[in-house]
Parts: sequence; C-alpha cells; structure tokens
Amino acid sequence: MANDDEIKVAQEFISALPHAKELGLTVEDIGPGHAVVALPYAERLIGDPRTRVLHGGAISALMDTTSGAAVMSLPEGFGTATLDLRIDYMRSATPGQTVHAAAECYHVTRSVAFVRTTAYDDDKERPVATATGAFTYGHATAPSTPEQMATAMDVFENGKKELGL
Repeated sequence: MANDDEIKVAQEFISALPHAKELGLTVEDIGPGHAVVALPYAERLIGDPRTRVLHGGAISALMDTTSGAAVMSLPEGFGTATLDLRIDYMRSATPGQTVHAAAECYHVTRSVAFVRTTAYDDDKERPVATATGAFTYGHATAPSTPEQMATAMDVFENGKKELGL
C-alpha cells in the first residue's frame, strides 16, 4: 500500500490530465508497477439513459489512465504513451456504484511495459472489463515530492506554450 505522499504525487499528475480531471478519477493506491484508480458514478457519464449505466468510453479512459499510472510508477519510469490497449467488456457497471481499475505491469523491456488491468464495481468477483496493453517506458526519474511534481508540471506547461497548445 502506498503512503499518502506517493498517492498525493500521483493524484496531482492525474488531475493535470484534462480528461481525468473531468471524469473525477482518484488514485487509491500506487506502487512500483501497479496502480488502483477510482471513477465515481456521475449522472453526466451515463451512456444509456434507460439503464443508467456508465458509458463505455468512461470505463476505457479509466483503464487507460490506470495502466499508464502503473507504468509511470515503475522505477526509473516517467512519462508514457499507450501503444496498444485491448479492452474486453464483461458486463455493465452497476448504476450508482464507483468503478475501480487495478493495473499491474507484468513484463517490462527497455522501452515497452506490458500491463494487465481489471475494472470492477462493488462486485469484485465479476469484473466490468479487463484490458491488456503495451505502453512506452522511459528511463527518467519520476517526481517523488510535491515540489518535483510542480517542477515537472511547469516544464510540461512551458512545452505546451512552445507548441502553441
């Protein structure tokens, strides 16, 4: 289980991602090669008004973000991009329940991390979806303090400005 500082740093980074912020994603656990992130149920994320289930795109974004967080938590890993992500939807998430995703890096090469992720609601024995993915793996040091995260975010923002974004 991660300590509060590790979760805080991971949450600051994830909250800087516009889609993750909009979805309300929260980091529940993070450690070398694994992450658990929650997607709270919200009316604006309903995909089918008749059944009130969450949209599959919200589940997909949760799983992709959680997988990337697991890669970024690897030793010497900072920054990643999704190369491939296959999601198998098993069932609809139960309306009104938070959906959690747990990701684990199961194989890492010099430049690619392979990840397995499971999304579940209160019924953890019946997954909502499973995913396998491949993500770029860098060899820079990840920020480990709030100050380092602030510096990294400043670099990110300056890079966006230089690109005209």
